[in-house]
Amino acid sequence: AVSVKENYPCNGAHGQAGEYKQLNVDGVKHRTRVDKICVDGLNRTKDDIIIDAVKELFKAGKLDSLGCFRNIGIHINTSSGPDATPDGLVVTFHVKELKRITGGVSTTIGNNNEGSLLFAMSMPNLFGRGEKVKAEYNYGSKKTVAFNMSLTKPLQGQRNPVHSCTLFQTGSEWPWSGYKQIERGLLLDLSFNSLPLFRHNLQWEGLWRDLSCLSRTSAFQVREQTGPTLKSSLRHVLTVDQRDKPIFPTCGYLFKLTQEVAGLGGNIGFLKNELKLQHNITVFPDVVLQTSLYGGILMPISKNLNVNICDQFFLGGPLSVRGFHTRGVGPHSDGNSLGGNAYWAGGLHLFTPLPFNPGKGGLGDYFRTHIFVNAGSLNEVELGELKTSLLSRTTRLAYGIGLAVRLGQMARIELNYCIPAHYRKGDQTNAGVQFGIGFEFL
Repeated sequence: AVSVKENYPCNGAHGQAGEYKQLNVDGVKHRTRVDKICVDGLNRTKDDIIIDAVKELFKAGKLDSLGCFRNIGIHINTSSGPDATPDGLVVTFHVKELKRITGGVSTTIGNNNEGSLLFAMSMPNLFGRGEKVKAEYNYGSKKTVAFNMSLTKPLQGQRNPVHSCTLFQTGSEWPWSGYKQIERGLLLDLSFNSLPLFRHNLQWEGLWRDLSCLSRTSAFQVREQTGPTLKSSLRHVLTVDQRDKPIFPTCGYLFKLTQEVAGLGGNIGFLKNELKLQHNITVFPDVVLQTSLYGGILMPISKNLNVNICDQFFLGGPLSVRGFHTRGVGPHSDGNSLGGNAYWAGGLHLFTPLPFNPGKGGLGDYFRTHIFVNAGSLNEVELGELKTSLLSRTTRLAYGIGLAVRLGQMARIELNYCIPAHYRKGDQTNAGVQFGIGFEFL
């Protein structure tokens, strides 16, 4: 262990005198002391957020999370000079701040099997304490057009709090349900850790929506829900992510619970809960067994408030229950998916390397073959009918084999051959080859 006590100023940022604390550092066999903490390369970044960030001395990731620097390096040397102690060290952080204005054009992957062209401009570290103003314009391959402007500010504290405010407008088309919509709103978000592994997001969203028919053939159940709506909701998201990688994890689990209550204003009101679980186990070298289970329920809270079709759950498609078209599971009318207020879905996958995998660090690291079984159910149910409506009588089942390709650690592509084994009348199945691209798959 290393005994750390931050002492006095050096190069514009310093640790305050305090109690000794123990840090586990690999390779250090004896007790020592840090005499100085130096941060070299600061210009407009303020001292107070640097002092807070370097308290966990050997974790440069805390500095990186501020979003102020392009490069961060750590240099540790023995202490010298009149104030040096016998076993003292000097720790120097070499940093390079981001430019005042950054931007560019890139491609992104949405979670709706959609690719997008993204134009972005940001002003990082605007006032010297990690604040960032960011503007983005996104044009998707499925006619999704989005614009948002956000202000993000990390707050000081052991729980890593971050506050953000986002103004946005999104226009999207949903041909599987026969409607298109425009959303304009404001999102306030406060994220923090309650425990080292537990990340919370507390959000308030005010949203004005205008829903219209996509064509003359849209179902009557869709037509009667068109028009403007106003939604005001509070949302809590709890995330515990212990996977070693977001794409192709080899071990670890993901727990995500989303709770939302709408009806604090406007004409939309409901209580919505959704749970997502994923677990990964390496059963043989480079062979990973992945299990996942999703579920959700939405209930109205007042007869005077509505629940719109765009608030419902939908199921089916290359990113959820494979072997079905997008939104192909559940109630339909005139070919349009109407969604449901309760669902569950589960997946079992076996990921293996390609037979001709060239080895670690090669092109083969980006590819996996996988065998999968997916099941799920979605319905419009009353609370008392939940058990019988979502279990064996309405379970859909599909299985298959395919190829998955990793796009960095941001998204993946799947090309699968799917066989729907169990479905109901009205479902839209997709037997044969199915293509999917996104960052969150069942």
